[in-house]
Amino acid sequence: MRIAYVVTRADAVGGATVHVLEMARAMLARGHKVAVFVGGEGPAGRQLAEAGAPVRGLRFLRRPIRPGRDLLALLELTAALRDFQPDLVSTHTAKAGWIGRAAAARLGVPAIYTPHGLPVGDRMPGPRGALFRTAERIAARWARAIVCVCEEERRLALAHAIAPPERLLVIPNGVGEIPDGLRADPGASPVRVVCVARFEPPKDHAVLLRAAARLRDLDWELELVGDGPLESASRALAGSLGIAGKVRFSGYCQDVATALSRAQVFVLSSRSEALPRSVLEAMRAGLPVVATDVGGLREIVDHGVNGMLTPLGSEEALGAALAGLIGDAGVRLRLGASARFTYEARFRLEPMIERTAAAYEMALREDAAQ
Repeated sequence: MRIAYVVTRADAVGGATVHVLEMARAMLARGHKVAVFVGGEGPAGRQLAEAGAPVRGLRFLRRPIRPGRDLLALLELTAALRDFQPDLVSTHTAKAGWIGRAAAARLGVPAIYTPHGLPVGDRMPGPRGALFRTAERIAARWARAIVCVCEEERRLALAHAIAPPERLLVIPNGVGEIPDGLRADPGASPVRVVCVARFEPPKDHAVLLRAAARLRDLDWELELVGDGPLESASRALAGSLGIAGKVRFSGYCQDVATALSRAQVFVLSSRSEALPRSVLEAMRAGLPVVATDVGGLREIVDHGVNGMLTPLGSEEALGAALAGLIGDAGVRLRLGASARFTYEARFRLEPMIERTAAAYEMALREDAAQ
Protein backbone atom coordinates (compact mmCIF):
# COMPACT_ATOMS: atom_id res chain seq x y z
CA MET A 1 0.00 0.00 0.00
CA ARG A 2 1.20 3.51 -0.78
CA ILE A 3 -0.02 5.94 1.89
CA ALA A 4 0.20 9.73 1.72
CA TYR A 5 -0.18 11.59 5.01
CA VAL A 6 -1.12 15.27 4.87
CA VAL A 7 -0.90 17.50 7.96
CA THR A 8 -1.01 21.28 8.19
CA ARG A 9 1.90 22.44 10.32
CA ALA A 10 5.60 21.59 10.43
CA ASP A 11 6.36 24.48 12.79
CA ALA A 12 4.44 23.15 15.81
CA VAL A 13 4.66 19.70 17.37
CA GLY A 14 1.22 18.67 18.59
CA GLY A 15 -1.06 15.69 18.86
CA ALA A 16 -1.81 15.55 15.14
CA THR A 17 1.81 15.55 14.02
CA VAL A 18 2.81 12.96 16.61
CA HIS A 19 -0.13 10.79 15.51
CA VAL A 20 1.06 11.03 11.89
CA LEU A 21 4.62 10.22 12.97
CA GLU A 22 3.53 7.09 14.83
CA MET A 23 1.25 5.87 12.06
CA ALA A 24 3.89 6.53 9.39
CA ARG A 25 6.49 4.65 11.42
CA ALA A 26 4.11 1.72 11.97
CA MET A 27 3.13 1.50 8.30
CA LEU A 28 6.76 1.64 7.19
CA ALA A 29 7.54 -1.22 9.60
CA ARG A 30 4.78 -3.25 7.92
CA GLY A 31 6.39 -2.80 4.53
CA HIS A 32 4.12 -0.09 3.12
CA LYS A 33 5.36 2.93 1.18
CA VAL A 34 4.77 6.20 3.00
CA ALA A 35 5.20 9.89 2.26
CA VAL A 36 4.28 12.81 4.53
CA PHE A 37 3.23 16.16 3.09
CA VAL A 38 3.32 18.99 5.63
CA GLY A 39 2.96 22.75 5.52
CA GLY A 40 6.26 24.62 5.75
CA GLU A 41 9.29 23.60 7.76
CA GLY A 42 10.01 23.22 11.46
CA PRO A 43 10.46 20.78 14.37
CA ALA A 44 7.47 18.63 13.46
CA GLY A 45 8.79 18.13 9.95
CA ARG A 46 12.22 17.26 11.31
CA GLN A 47 10.77 14.67 13.71
CA LEU A 48 8.86 13.06 10.86
CA ALA A 49 12.00 12.90 8.75
CA GLU A 50 13.99 11.41 11.64
CA ALA A 51 11.37 8.66 11.90
CA GLY A 52 12.35 7.55 8.40
CA ALA A 53 9.30 8.85 6.53
CA PRO A 54 10.00 10.82 3.35
CA VAL A 55 8.80 14.36 4.12
CA ARG A 56 7.88 17.04 1.64
CA GLY A 57 7.34 20.57 2.88
CA LEU A 58 4.50 22.35 1.08
CA ARG A 59 5.20 26.00 0.41
CA PHE A 60 1.61 27.25 0.40
CA LEU A 61 -0.14 25.05 2.98
CA ARG A 62 -0.65 27.18 6.10
CA ARG A 63 -3.17 27.28 8.93
CA PRO A 64 -4.79 30.72 8.30
CA ILE A 65 -7.48 30.98 5.62
CA ARG A 66 -6.13 32.83 2.58
CA PRO A 67 -8.20 31.88 -0.52
CA GLY A 68 -5.52 32.74 -3.07
CA ARG A 69 -2.76 30.92 -1.22
CA ASP A 70 -5.08 28.03 -0.38
CA LEU A 71 -5.77 27.52 -4.09
CA LEU A 72 -2.03 27.40 -4.69
CA ALA A 73 -1.73 24.87 -1.85
CA LEU A 74 -4.37 22.69 -3.52
CA LEU A 75 -2.54 22.81 -6.84
CA GLU A 76 0.81 22.16 -5.16
CA LEU A 77 -0.48 19.20 -3.17
CA THR A 78 -2.34 17.73 -6.15
CA ALA A 79 0.89 17.76 -8.16
CA ALA A 80 2.85 16.22 -5.27
CA LEU A 81 0.30 13.45 -4.80
CA ARG A 82 0.19 12.77 -8.54
CA ASP A 83 3.96 12.30 -8.39
CA PHE A 84 3.79 9.95 -5.38
CA GLN A 85 0.78 7.99 -6.72
CA PRO A 86 -0.75 6.93 -3.38
CA ASP A 87 -3.36 4.24 -2.93
CA LEU A 88 -4.75 6.18 0.04
CA VAL A 89 -4.54 9.75 1.37
CA SER A 90 -4.76 10.16 5.15
CA THR A 91 -5.46 13.80 6.04
CA HIS A 92 -5.10 15.44 9.45
CA THR A 93 -6.37 18.71 10.99
CA ALA A 94 -8.87 21.08 9.42
CA LYS A 95 -6.87 22.91 6.74
CA ALA A 96 -4.88 19.89 5.53
CA GLY A 97 -8.05 17.84 5.89
CA TRP A 98 -9.95 20.05 3.46
CA ILE A 99 -7.19 20.62 0.92
CA GLY A 100 -5.97 17.02 1.19
CA ARG A 101 -9.42 15.59 0.56
CA ALA A 102 -9.99 17.97 -2.32
CA ALA A 103 -6.67 16.96 -3.91
CA ALA A 104 -7.43 13.26 -3.43
CA ALA A 105 -10.87 13.70 -5.01
CA ARG A 106 -9.35 15.43 -8.04
CA LEU A 107 -7.05 12.44 -8.50
CA GLY A 108 -9.70 9.81 -7.79
CA VAL A 109 -7.80 8.48 -4.75
CA PRO A 110 -9.68 7.38 -1.59
CA ALA A 111 -9.14 9.58 1.45
CA ILE A 112 -9.61 9.40 5.21
CA TYR A 113 -9.85 12.46 7.45
CA THR A 114 -8.86 12.73 11.11
CA PRO A 115 -9.71 16.25 12.34
CA HIS A 116 -8.16 15.96 15.86
CA GLY A 117 -10.83 18.44 16.91
CA LEU A 118 -13.62 19.42 14.51
CA PRO A 119 -13.79 23.22 13.97
CA VAL A 120 -17.53 23.43 14.69
CA GLY A 121 -19.81 24.30 17.59
CA ASP A 122 -18.28 26.15 20.54
CA ARG A 123 -14.82 25.63 19.04
CA MET A 124 -15.63 27.97 16.16
CA PRO A 125 -18.63 30.22 16.91
CA GLY A 126 -20.23 32.98 14.84
CA PRO A 127 -19.90 33.58 11.08
CA ARG A 128 -16.48 31.97 10.98
CA GLY A 129 -18.01 28.85 12.51
CA ALA A 130 -20.74 28.77 9.87
CA LEU A 131 -18.06 28.92 7.17
CA PHE A 132 -16.10 26.04 8.70
CA ARG A 133 -19.26 23.99 9.18
CA THR A 134 -20.19 24.38 5.53
CA ALA A 135 -16.65 23.57 4.44
CA GLU A 136 -16.60 20.42 6.59
CA ARG A 137 -19.93 19.24 5.13
CA ILE A 138 -18.66 19.72 1.58
CA ALA A 139 -15.33 17.97 2.18
CA ALA A 140 -17.01 15.09 4.02
CA ARG A 141 -18.26 13.86 0.62
CA TRP A 142 -14.64 13.34 -0.44
CA ALA A 143 -13.69 11.00 2.44
CA ARG A 144 -14.37 7.29 2.84
CA ALA A 145 -14.37 7.84 6.59
CA ILE A 146 -13.90 10.54 9.21
CA VAL A 147 -11.91 9.22 12.15
CA CYS A 148 -13.04 10.76 15.45
CA VAL A 149 -10.57 10.39 18.31
CA CYS A 150 -13.35 10.30 20.92
CA GLU A 151 -17.09 9.74 21.18
CA GLU A 152 -17.66 13.44 21.87
CA GLU A 153 -16.12 14.23 18.49
CA ARG A 154 -18.54 11.88 16.77
CA ARG A 155 -21.47 13.38 18.69
CA LEU A 156 -20.38 16.85 17.60
CA ALA A 157 -20.13 15.75 13.95
CA LEU A 158 -23.63 14.27 14.07
CA ALA A 159 -25.09 17.30 15.85
CA HIS A 160 -23.82 19.56 13.07
CA ALA A 161 -24.71 17.17 10.24
CA ILE A 162 -21.10 16.91 9.06
CA ALA A 163 -21.42 13.33 7.78
CA PRO A 164 -23.76 10.33 8.08
CA PRO A 165 -23.24 8.03 11.08
CA GLU A 166 -21.83 5.15 9.04
CA ARG A 167 -18.90 7.28 7.86
CA LEU A 168 -17.91 8.41 11.36
CA LEU A 169 -15.46 6.03 13.03
CA VAL A 170 -14.29 6.38 16.62
CA ILE A 171 -10.66 5.36 17.14
CA PRO A 172 -9.32 6.76 20.43
CA ASN A 173 -5.77 8.05 20.58
CA GLY A 174 -3.13 5.77 22.04
CA VAL A 175 0.45 6.30 23.22
CA GLY A 176 3.42 3.96 23.33
CA GLU A 177 4.77 2.40 26.52
CA ILE A 178 7.71 3.86 28.46
CA PRO A 179 10.48 2.16 30.45
CA ASP A 180 9.73 1.63 34.14
CA GLY A 181 12.39 4.21 34.96
CA LEU A 182 10.21 6.93 33.46
CA ARG A 183 7.26 6.21 35.73
CA ALA A 184 6.50 9.11 38.06
CA ASP A 185 6.29 9.08 41.86
CA PRO A 186 3.12 11.04 42.70
CA GLY A 187 3.75 10.68 46.43
CA ALA A 188 7.03 12.60 46.44
CA SER A 189 7.39 16.14 47.72
CA PRO A 190 7.72 19.03 47.20
CA VAL A 191 5.05 18.73 44.56
CA ARG A 192 5.89 19.54 40.98
CA VAL A 193 2.84 20.24 38.83
CA VAL A 194 3.51 19.94 35.10
CA CYS A 195 1.56 21.14 32.09
CA VAL A 196 2.52 20.07 28.56
CA ALA A 197 0.80 22.38 26.10
CA ARG A 198 1.66 24.84 23.37
CA PHE A 199 1.16 28.51 24.26
CA GLU A 200 -1.67 29.24 21.85
CA PRO A 201 -5.45 28.74 21.75
CA PRO A 202 -7.33 26.69 22.71
CA LYS A 203 -4.94 26.11 25.64
CA ASP A 204 -5.66 28.46 28.54
CA HIS A 205 -2.48 29.13 30.49
CA ALA A 206 -3.94 32.35 31.88
CA VAL A 207 -6.59 30.52 33.92
CA LEU A 208 -3.95 28.03 35.10
CA LEU A 209 -1.61 30.78 36.28
CA ARG A 210 -4.40 32.62 38.07
CA ALA A 211 -5.41 29.37 39.76
CA ALA A 212 -1.81 28.78 40.81
CA ALA A 213 -1.61 32.30 42.28
CA ARG A 214 -4.32 31.29 44.75
CA LEU A 215 -1.94 28.65 46.10
CA ARG A 216 1.15 30.80 46.57
CA ASP A 217 1.42 29.85 50.27
CA LEU A 218 1.63 26.10 49.51
CA ASP A 219 4.81 24.20 48.64
CA TRP A 220 4.77 23.53 44.89
CA GLU A 221 6.45 24.26 41.59
CA LEU A 222 4.68 24.61 38.26
CA GLU A 223 6.56 23.52 35.14
CA LEU A 224 5.15 24.68 31.81
CA VAL A 225 6.49 22.57 28.94
CA GLY A 226 5.95 24.01 25.47
CA ASP A 227 6.41 27.12 23.39
CA GLY A 228 4.22 29.31 21.23
CA PRO A 229 3.13 32.87 20.52
CA LEU A 230 1.51 33.46 23.93
CA GLU A 231 4.52 32.41 26.00
CA SER A 232 5.74 35.96 26.61
CA ALA A 233 2.27 37.03 27.78
CA SER A 234 2.17 34.06 30.17
CA ARG A 235 5.58 34.98 31.57
CA ALA A 236 4.38 38.53 32.14
CA LEU A 237 1.22 37.28 33.84
CA ALA A 238 3.19 35.02 36.18
CA GLY A 239 5.28 38.03 37.16
CA SER A 240 2.30 40.30 37.74
CA LEU A 241 0.65 37.60 39.89
CA GLY A 242 3.76 37.33 42.06
CA ILE A 243 4.46 33.68 41.29
CA ALA A 244 7.32 33.97 38.79
CA GLY A 245 9.64 32.29 41.28
CA LYS A 246 7.38 29.22 41.45
CA VAL A 247 6.78 28.82 37.70
CA ARG A 248 9.35 27.29 35.37
CA PHE A 249 9.01 27.85 31.61
CA SER A 250 10.83 24.89 30.05
CA GLY A 251 10.16 25.64 26.39
CA TYR A 252 9.70 23.05 23.68
CA CYS A 253 10.76 19.58 24.82
CA GLN A 254 10.98 16.57 22.56
CA ASP A 255 11.50 14.26 25.55
CA VAL A 256 8.17 14.83 27.29
CA ALA A 257 8.31 11.48 29.11
CA THR A 258 11.32 12.60 31.15
CA ALA A 259 9.61 15.84 32.15
CA LEU A 260 6.54 13.90 33.27
CA SER A 261 8.64 11.43 35.26
CA ARG A 262 9.80 14.30 37.51
CA ALA A 263 6.25 15.45 38.31
CA GLN A 264 3.64 14.56 40.92
CA VAL A 265 0.55 16.12 39.27
CA PHE A 266 -0.39 16.85 35.65
CA VAL A 267 -2.64 19.77 34.75
CA LEU A 268 -4.27 20.89 31.50
CA SER A 269 -6.29 24.09 31.31
CA SER A 270 -8.02 24.46 27.96
CA ARG A 271 -11.04 25.98 26.24
CA SER A 272 -11.65 23.00 23.95
CA GLU A 273 -10.15 19.58 23.28
CA ALA A 274 -10.78 16.35 21.47
CA LEU A 275 -8.78 13.59 23.19
CA PRO A 276 -5.44 15.18 24.15
CA ARG A 277 -2.33 13.02 23.92
CA SER A 278 -0.71 14.98 26.75
CA VAL A 279 -3.25 13.61 29.23
CA LEU A 280 -2.69 10.05 28.00
CA GLU A 281 1.07 10.51 28.36
CA ALA A 282 0.57 11.76 31.92
CA MET A 283 -1.58 8.74 32.77
CA ARG A 284 1.03 6.47 31.21
CA ALA A 285 3.53 7.96 33.69
CA GLY A 286 1.13 7.25 36.56
CA LEU A 287 0.24 10.87 37.29
CA PRO A 288 -3.10 12.12 38.63
CA VAL A 289 -4.65 14.53 36.14
CA VAL A 290 -6.42 17.83 36.72
CA ALA A 291 -8.10 19.04 33.52
CA THR A 292 -10.83 21.30 32.21
CA ASP A 293 -14.06 19.41 31.55
CA VAL A 294 -14.25 20.01 27.80
CA GLY A 295 -14.45 17.81 24.69
CA GLY A 296 -13.57 14.19 25.23
CA LEU A 297 -11.74 14.67 28.52
CA ARG A 298 -14.48 13.04 30.58
CA GLU A 299 -13.94 9.94 28.41
CA ILE A 300 -10.42 9.79 29.88
CA VAL A 301 -10.64 11.37 33.32
CA ASP A 302 -13.01 9.79 35.82
CA HIS A 303 -13.52 12.56 38.38
CA GLY A 304 -12.23 11.52 41.79
CA VAL A 305 -10.95 8.19 40.47
CA ASN A 306 -7.95 8.90 38.24
CA GLY A 307 -8.01 12.68 38.31
CA MET A 308 -10.15 15.77 38.68
CA LEU A 309 -12.28 17.69 36.16
CA THR A 310 -12.99 21.38 36.61
CA PRO A 311 -15.48 23.70 34.85
CA LEU A 312 -14.41 25.71 31.83
CA GLY A 313 -12.71 28.98 32.79
CA SER A 314 -12.98 28.48 36.57
CA GLU A 315 -9.72 29.44 38.21
CA GLU A 316 -11.37 28.89 41.59
CA ALA A 317 -12.24 25.26 40.87
CA LEU A 318 -8.90 24.58 39.20
CA GLY A 319 -7.05 26.05 42.17
CA ALA A 320 -9.11 24.02 44.65
CA ALA A 321 -8.46 20.78 42.74
CA LEU A 322 -4.73 21.45 42.64
CA ALA A 323 -4.66 22.41 46.31
CA GLY A 324 -6.36 19.16 47.27
CA LEU A 325 -3.75 17.10 45.45
CA ILE A 326 -0.78 19.20 46.55
CA GLY A 327 -1.81 18.72 50.16
CA ASP A 328 -2.48 14.96 50.13
CA ALA A 329 0.18 12.50 48.96
CA GLY A 330 -2.14 9.56 49.58
CA VAL A 331 -4.74 10.90 47.17
CA ARG A 332 -2.05 11.59 44.58
CA LEU A 333 -0.82 8.01 44.83
CA ARG A 334 -4.33 6.55 44.60
CA LEU A 335 -5.37 8.65 41.61
CA GLY A 336 -2.01 8.15 39.93
CA ALA A 337 -2.26 4.36 40.19
CA SER A 338 -5.77 4.49 38.72
CA ALA A 339 -4.56 6.77 35.92
CA ARG A 340 -1.87 4.24 35.02
CA PHE A 341 -4.47 1.46 34.98
CA THR A 342 -6.67 3.55 32.66
CA TYR A 343 -3.79 3.91 30.23
CA GLU A 344 -2.97 0.20 30.30
CA ALA A 345 -6.58 -0.85 29.79
CA ARG A 346 -7.71 1.62 27.15
CA PHE A 347 -5.09 3.86 25.59
CA ARG A 348 -2.09 1.86 24.47
CA LEU A 349 -0.62 2.65 21.07
CA GLU A 350 -0.97 -0.77 19.44
CA PRO A 351 -4.80 -0.96 19.41
CA MET A 352 -4.97 2.50 17.84
CA ILE A 353 -2.55 1.44 15.10
CA GLU A 354 -4.47 -1.79 14.42
CA ARG A 355 -7.84 -0.06 14.20
CA THR A 356 -6.48 2.72 12.01
CA ALA A 357 -4.81 0.22 9.67
CA ALA A 358 -8.16 -1.59 9.46
CA ALA A 359 -9.81 1.71 8.47
CA TYR A 360 -7.25 2.07 5.68
CA GLU A 361 -8.09 -1.40 4.39
CA MET A 362 -11.80 -0.65 4.57
CA ALA A 363 -11.35 2.49 2.50
CA LEU A 364 -9.44 0.57 -0.16
CA ARG A 365 -12.07 -2.19 -0.29
CA GLU A 366 -14.84 0.37 -0.72
CA ASP A 367 -12.89 2.06 -3.50
CA ALA A 368 -12.31 -1.27 -5.28
CA ALA A 369 -16.01 -2.13 -5.01
CA GLN A 370 -17.08 1.03 -6.85
